[in-house]
Amino acid sequence: MSPTNDKASGSMWRLFSEFRSFFIYAGLFSFCINILLLIPSLYMLQVFDRVISSRSNETLVMLTIAATGALIMMAMLDLLRARLLSAAGVAMDALLGPKVLDGLLADAARLGGSQYLYGLRDVTHLRGFFTGNGIFSLFDAPWLPFYVLIIFLFHPMLGVVALTGALMLVALVIVNEKLSHEKLEQLQAGTRESTRYIDTSLRNAEVISALGMLPALQKRWMTLNANAEQLQLETSRHAALMNGTTKFLRQFIQIAMLCAGAYLVIDQNVSGGVMMAATIILGRALAPVEMLIGGWRGMVDARSAWLRLDTLLASRARLKQNTALPKPSGRITAERLVFAAPGNEKAIIKGVSFDLKAGEALGLIGPSASGKSTLARLLLGIWSPVSGVVRLDGADIDSWPRERLGQHIGYLPQDVELFAGTVAENIARLGEPDAKAIIDAAQRANAHEMILRLPKGYDTEIGEGGAALSGGQRQRIGLARAIYGEPRLVILDEPNANLDGEGEAALMQAVAALRRTGVTLIVVSHRPSLLAGMDKLLVLRDGTLELFGPRSEVLAKLTHGTVPPPPKAPSTSPASATMKKELR
Repeated sequence: MSPTNDKASGSMWRLFSEFRSFFIYAGLFSFCINILLLIPSLYMLQVFDRVISSRSNETLVMLTIAATGALIMMAMLDLLRARLLSAAGVAMDALLGPKVLDGLLADAARLGGSQYLYGLRDVTHLRGFFTGNGIFSLFDAPWLPFYVLIIFLFHPMLGVVALTGALMLVALVIVNEKLSHEKLEQLQAGTRESTRYIDTSLRNAEVISALGMLPALQKRWMTLNANAEQLQLETSRHAALMNGTTKFLRQFIQIAMLCAGAYLVIDQNVSGGVMMAATIILGRALAPVEMLIGGWRGMVDARSAWLRLDTLLASRARLKQNTALPKPSGRITAERLVFAAPGNEKAIIKGVSFDLKAGEALGLIGPSASGKSTLARLLLGIWSPVSGVVRLDGADIDSWPRERLGQHIGYLPQDVELFAGTVAENIARLGEPDAKAIIDAAQRANAHEMILRLPKGYDTEIGEGGAALSGGQRQRIGLARAIYGEPRLVILDEPNANLDGEGEAALMQAVAALRRTGVTLIVVSHRPSLLAGMDKLLVLRDGTLELFGPRSEVLAKLTHGTVPPPPKAPSTSPASATMKKELR
């Protein structure tokens, strides 16, 4: 998990540095532990070379007591190291979680944003790595040269055997990385893709069941899963081969060490105790390397999670906390906005510019697929334009921290999504419930009476996604959520799409109330009833601003067919009869 050289690198390492003391102490404990792990070898050496030859029971007892005390200390240090690394993993999870969730929500709101869909799983994976056994091998493996040096002190020939064996295992680690890295990355990507497909399918379970789409869905999922299964088979075979090779090599190296030691004992160059001690030390030295190879997949998974999180956090790092701006009045300005979906060269919004004063109401109209909802998301700062800028009271809307900007904005999307919880909690935007503000928002949205008719009124549990409510009820509660607090800019995207006559009348009253309080209002709608009270109209066609101005002037041009062609598209015809019809 080394840092990369690109611009995205460093975010995780800066966060990691906050826990540097954890790992410094863990490294210090590892030093003491690895020194104390020499005790069994030295104990055996003394027993063979001193105790047996001198036949001294007192020496044996003292050596045993000393060795036992050292091993107890080693066990305590090992326990402390494990607790320290576990605490580091949990603390990192607590610090990373909110930052990653912020990045995930921003990425998910972006068109086509799904690259970091499982970022929280990456955080969990990292926490598991730091609290598991895999990280211990990283702290113990670097002591391999130290053990080899100790064996050299026993005899140069034994040192050469130990060094050769160590180099063979290290070479095996490098070969394993070269051969397995790409396959493991592909396996991770394939598994995430098939999981994402199932998650999407579950969100559309009703449609799948109603239209009999299950066989087709199963077929597509099996195709995706088959690729993951093939990669799983290949990586499992490779892992089995590497594990088998590692075990053989380690045992062979120990046999070679015993053979060399026996040869030296026969020639009386070393004692039998030296032979046994060197063999045990070498086994201890090679154990972490063998553990590294055996748990290589976990290492690769943790490294991949680290790099993905690093990129995610770096993408959010540009949104720095600026000087706190005063509460906005609601003036909204679009300057030459251009927007295209990621990976798509064709622009959805093409050079749109307009200025809406604080307290003005704008009707945003145009044919289907003309980019109205996309423009609404750009004005809210949910999506960022490819070029151009959206300004709220003269400040780039991207310079506002989302948690502060959200207090001053109201938004009702076409597809209203509510959250599991009570009606009151949803209106309060899942924040600390303020009964007075909640009821005030519901009354201004003319939803108060409708909510009181629910089984438990404002305390009614609505289920995940508002499953216990009708589409019209969800839309009216969504409107109350949009105007909760004191927003200065409110954008309503097709707010009457699911409303009956009563609901639409309530919506008209709410829109009129918003206008009276001086809220800047943008309504995306085809229905003339909502557009009647607008100050201005903006006509959007194929992502291009076709008309913008006072409502009466725009309607006159649409009615009399005097709409000029869009810029840079002389062949485009004037406003269609369909649009005229919708606005009459």
